[in-house]
Amino acid sequence: MRLLLMSDTHVPTRARSLPAPLLAAVDVADAVLHAGDWVDEATLDLLESRSRLLLGVHGNNDGPPLRRRLPEVARAELAGVRFAVVHETGTAKGREGRCAERFPDVDVLVFGHSHIPWDSTTVGLRLLNPGSPTDRRRQPYCTFMTLTVEDGTVHDVTLHRLPPRS
Repeated sequence: MRLLLMSDTHVPTRARSLPAPLLAAVDVADAVLHAGDWVDEATLDLLESRSRLLLGVHGNNDGPPLRRRLPEVARAELAGVRFAVVHETGTAKGREGRCAERFPDVDVLVFGHSHIPWDSTTVGLRLLNPGSPTDRRRQPYCTFMTLTVEDGTVHDVTLHRLPPRS
């Protein structure tokens, strides 16, 4: 099963639209996980229409319409791997311990908020932040992640760098 992870799309405040390479990845993914800060409902509608399966949450920049449509935490078991998606996990210091304590029944936690890509593992929990495909902030590139899951195992976690917007 091919998964696409994204967060912090911030359309239309940080970009007019989602980048074409990201949308191409959506089209071939079996599931799309979005860790919040959509900003507008049109992006949610677009991803719902293009995704085979969309698992998303609201973020701190998402107003009442998105909060009505999206939970704070979303969970799904995909190909035998237990996922949770949340927007914010707090500061980097102590993140693994806090998240392992908050999500003891999860194999992979996808989160956003910082726009900083993250891939770490603590006892029984892998934490993944795909960065942002539209707002790199202090990072050298805008990014998203892909991975595959099969028979209860995560494989091929890849951070994709997007070309600069013209």
